[in-house]
Amino acid sequence: MGVSQSLRATADWAATVPGIRHVLEALYERRFTHGAPTTGNWYRGVFSSFAEVQASAPTTRPLGYDNQHAAALYRERARRVYISDYPVMLWLARLFESGNTSVFDIGGHIGIAYYAYQRYVRYPDAIRWRVLDVPAVIAAGAAWAHEHDVCRRLEFTERPADADGCDILFASGSLQYLDYTLADLLGSLAQPPRHLLVNLMPIHMNESFFTLQNMGAAYCPYRIMAEREFIDGLKALGYTQQDRWENPDRRCEIAYRPAHSLDRYFGFYFSR
Repeated sequence: MGVSQSLRATADWAATVPGIRHVLEALYERRFTHGAPTTGNWYRGVFSSFAEVQASAPTTRPLGYDNQHAAALYRERARRVYISDYPVMLWLARLFESGNTSVFDIGGHIGIAYYAYQRYVRYPDAIRWRVLDVPAVIAAGAAWAHEHDVCRRLEFTERPADADGCDILFASGSLQYLDYTLADLLGSLAQPPRHLLVNLMPIHMNESFFTLQNMGAAYCPYRIMAEREFIDGLKALGYTQQDRWENPDRRCEIAYRPAHSLDRYFGFYFSR
C-alpha cells in the first residue's frame, strides 16, 4: 500500500469513530459553506427529495444555474471535446446519416455540444438544435450565438415541452440537476423523441437519492438515480437500450458517504 492509500485508509477509519466523525463533518461543513473547489466539485449529504436537499443549502452562494456566474462557465468546452464525448458523437453521426435533423439538448448551457461537435460530426443542412436551460444561461447563450453561430441553427427555450416532436433528445451531464426525471418529461409529451442520448449520468447500482453539490459558482441539488429505476422508467415508455458506456473520468465523492459515492458515470443510447 502506498503512502497516499495508507493516509486515505486511516482517514476512512477515523471517520467511522462517532466522536471523530462529528468533528470531521463539522469541519467539512465549514469548508463546504465558505470555500469553493479549485478543481472538480464538492458534495455533501444524502437526501430523499429535491426539496429537502434544496432547503439544506447554505446561503453563502446562489442556488442553481440561473445566475450570471454560472452562466459564464464552460466557454472553453465549446471549443474542444473530451474522451467522454466520443460515444455521443458516434451515435449522433449515425443518427444524422439516417435522416434525423432535430436535437433537443437538455441543459446544453450556451450550446457547448453544438459548437464543439460540429468540428467532428457533419450536421445535416436542415439541422435544428434547441437547447433547454434557465433564463440567465439562455441570455448568455443568445449573446454568444450572435457572434459564433454564423449559420443560425441554434435555438434556446425554457420549456421542457418543446422537446415534443424532436428526433433526438440529448442530455450530457444535465439530468441530475432537474427536479423531474427523464421518464417524467417523456411521459408528458404527445410525440416523444425516437432517440435518447444520455451522457455523464450519475448512476447508483442500488439506490436513488439526492446530494448537494458545491460547484464554486453555486450550490445545486443533485439527483443520483438507481440503475433499475432509470432504465425501467424508459422501458415502460417503449424505449430499448441500444448502447451503454462508462465515463471513468467522472466521479462523485460524497463526504463521509462511501456507500453513496460513485467512481464512474454512465452514458446510454435508447430508441423506440
